[in-house]
Amino acid sequence: MTTRIEPITEKSISEAKEILLQGGIIGMPTETVYGLAAVGTDSVAVKKIYEVKGRPSDNPLIAHIHKDYDLNKLVYIDNDYATELFRAYSPGPLTLVFRSKGVICREAVCGGETLAVRIPSHEGCQRLLKAVDAPIVAPSANLSKHTSPVTAMHVYNDLNGKIPLILDGGKCSGGIESTVVDVTGDVPRILRAGLITKEMIEKITEKCEIARHKETDKVRSPGVKYRHYRPNCETALFKESELDKVKELYESYLKAGKKPFVLCSDRVKEKLGDMNFLLLGKNEEEIASNLYLKLLEGEKIADIIIAVEMPDEKGVNLGIMNRLRKSCG
Repeated sequence: MTTRIEPITEKSISEAKEILLQGGIIGMPTETVYGLAAVGTDSVAVKKIYEVKGRPSDNPLIAHIHKDYDLNKLVYIDNDYATELFRAYSPGPLTLVFRSKGVICREAVCGGETLAVRIPSHEGCQRLLKAVDAPIVAPSANLSKHTSPVTAMHVYNDLNGKIPLILDGGKCSGGIESTVVDVTGDVPRILRAGLITKEMIEKITEKCEIARHKETDKVRSPGVKYRHYRPNCETALFKESELDKVKELYESYLKAGKKPFVLCSDRVKEKLGDMNFLLLGKNEEEIASNLYLKLLEGEKIADIIIAVEMPDEKGVNLGIMNRLRKSCG
């Protein structure tokens, strides 16, 4: 199979729509990461996603809908706060988990009774969703456990020859996957942290819990059970209070004739001196946006990526730390 990268035009959207409606899968951009897309009511197409990615069959998918799609077709909305959250932060990097009406195929929800839904804010993605006018399920468009793609070329590097088309929507602005919130209970529960923070949710709902996942839990959200986001090189992760260990490990790789790189914020760089760096940025939004980009850049040039943790786990840093631990821990 030949894999093509095409800019988003009326022609490429029409081609993507035809592929999807005929049971195929494609790469599509969102504002968070690129997704591997299939029509969510097509069980055969959804199975292709799992096969192409090598994704575990008990790891559910998120349904993506356009902003004018009737959410009530897909799910039961049990709580008023869920509607308020959707209005406040959609389109955007927020996924809500509802009780499913069974419209999306069982393969996509892994036989569960809930469905995760979001409305992407990426303009090109919205054009595609509007053209297809059906819920599209899409995990990240990469091989399972590898770092999530934030450019069309990242998708191509992992899935060349496995899918026919990748729509190129530029670099993803968000950089990490959406926040996933379970809204089936009286209080919203964050299942996966992201750019929509606990503090932002509490502005709407007053209360918000953070789920503590156990191996025996029924999985309602992607990104909570398996080791994810790993670059194809050695990694290590240290707290900011352990910069002496960072320097020690860095020097040991240099002495062995290898190439170490330190993944950190611009602020931490000032404390480390003259080293090879993969710099993430000055603030949490920049760091989130650049995290996967720098991990994928680093795997091509580094023998080891030595990552430094965020100073706290407040706000967006909670989502950043979730990804850092799974990618470098």
